[in-house]
Amino acid sequence: MSNQLPNLDAYWMPFTGNRYFKKNPRLFKKASGMFYTTHEDEQLLDAVSGLWCCNAGHCHPRIVEAVQKQAETLDYATAFQLGHPKIFEMANKLVSIAPEGITHAFFTNSGSEAVDTALKIALAYHRSRGEGHRTRLIGREKGYHGVGFGGISVGGMSPNRKMFGSMLPGVDHLKHTHNLEHNAYSIGQPKWGSHLADELSEILALHDPSTVAAVIMEPIAGSAGVLIPPVGYLDRIREICNEHGILLILDEVITGFGRTGKSFGAESFNVSPDIMTIAKGMTSGMVPMGGVLVKQEIYDTFMTGPEDSIEFFQVIPIQVTRLQLLLELLHWRFIKRRACFNEQAS
Repeated sequence: MSNQLPNLDAYWMPFTGNRYFKKNPRLFKKASGMFYTTHEDEQLLDAVSGLWCCNAGHCHPRIVEAVQKQAETLDYATAFQLGHPKIFEMANKLVSIAPEGITHAFFTNSGSEAVDTALKIALAYHRSRGEGHRTRLIGREKGYHGVGFGGISVGGMSPNRKMFGSMLPGVDHLKHTHNLEHNAYSIGQPKWGSHLADELSEILALHDPSTVAAVIMEPIAGSAGVLIPPVGYLDRIREICNEHGILLILDEVITGFGRTGKSFGAESFNVSPDIMTIAKGMTSGMVPMGGVLVKQEIYDTFMTGPEDSIEFFQVIPIQVTRLQLLLELLHWRFIKRRACFNEQAS
């Protein structure tokens, strides 16, 4: 492969200082396992698995082979009144490793789509049950939920929000749990900070809990710096949501598929969400994909109401084939075992 740089002008890069980068470009030309190779033939250790998406390592040979074979067999099949066997098989496998109570999978094409779809499901669920007044959404400071309008609105990363005006109405944010005075250099779950969950009760008292549709947060705030929740924090959030009939959405786009030593981050904290979003780790960095996992009651509510569609373009066979191989690796506990080892070593 040539080391000559391409013309860099046309590409508008995301989350990047474009003018600075194009004066000092840093390019990768291949990857394998845990390493990237730069255009100058230097090897770099990838300590983040791409952007938390290559959980089985780069270009895993079994996944590459399976994707190649699928591309030769069935490239695309619409999900509009039709289907293909692999998508049903994959949904069954996903819910079998999901947190307790999760029974159905709805697929999207990215984590951002998954979050916006989860928010729509939450709003439509309440409306279908005669509670259309539940329209408020509650996120958290420093939370990241993708780049869709809904995800930016419930997210709490100020640089991602400030250019886009007021965004969605009826959105509040809980305080984040990061506190250097109490939690600096702590190992594992911080002992301080569970009381911050009670701010949710204060927000509900301000607005009337019967107006709130859902609370959304990451089990571990990834983009904010991998902030682990305090002991008891997520349990208290779950308890308050239960008290008021509010759906709890856990955004597992980063924490899913073995990254915390369990199949999903929720299991590491023994909390079961009503709705869960997934992406990144399920893609192996090859083909965009996302999903929303829901409890039986939510699915049943939609099945007894109008058969309206929420999403349009659905998952293709190549996406499913790649995910199938990833779940096999998870089943062998290869990924989860390595994550647990790293946790103990730290």
